[in-house]
Amino acid sequence: MRQALVQLLSSRRWEQIIVTVILLNSLILGLETDAGLVARFGPLLHALDTVILAIFVVEIALRLYAFGPAFFRDPWSLFDFFVVAIALVPASGPFQVLRALRILRALRLVSTLPALRRVVGGLVAALPGMSSIVMLMGMLFYVAAVMATNLFGPQFPDWFGSLGASLYTLFQVMTLESWSMGIVRPVMEAFPLAWLFFVPFILLSTYAVLNLFIGVIVSAMQEETEATATADRQALHDDTVHILAELRALRTEVAALRAETPPRS
Repeated sequence: MRQALVQLLSSRRWEQIIVTVILLNSLILGLETDAGLVARFGPLLHALDTVILAIFVVEIALRLYAFGPAFFRDPWSLFDFFVVAIALVPASGPFQVLRALRILRALRLVSTLPALRRVVGGLVAALPGMSSIVMLMGMLFYVAAVMATNLFGPQFPDWFGSLGASLYTLFQVMTLESWSMGIVRPVMEAFPLAWLFFVPFILLSTYAVLNLFIGVIVSAMQEETEATATADRQALHDDTVHILAELRALRTEVAALRAETPPRS
């Protein structure tokens, strides 16, 4: 019974069914944000959401029964369990905020589709390599914020009046959001040489350090893809070795049967 359930839950058809249910649930949760639609179809939307939640609960129960303790050793299974468990908590009183978290069920697409799991796995694998880049970015921002506060703080207290304000303003400059007309040009009216500070900061933060983030993520995702491909090749090799071993055993048995069978006269 468990083996049959494992095959069913791991099948392509079951994956397609769950993906369809997740997409339908995401659509319903989006429709529930429209007050007009809720006024007209509120009971129907609520009923559909309840039915879909029941499907998710049954699916989790089947996976618990089929995989047993191995279910809790799989991070993606724990994520699915957590998302469904949140939806079962009554969204009233102090738990009213949990109502907004129902949309997390849409993230079950990540745990359901292998391609998305590989992308997330690559992002997680990139985190250790990103730590040194985060430290470099932090040092760059801190040094630049101290300099900006000392240079431009007295004339522009709203932008550079404190270390926190300077950090936020420099973050806006790094994202290139209204950095020229909104910040740098007004500063250059008071300090014509201010571009000597802002241009190198943008080149270092936006075009150098941020590209390092992209490089680390791409490298990690490539390694994740190669690891998956290697695992698939190893599984195929193991299956081939097993089949060849059975063929050899079968040939040995056939040869033994031929040896035991007396020749016909």
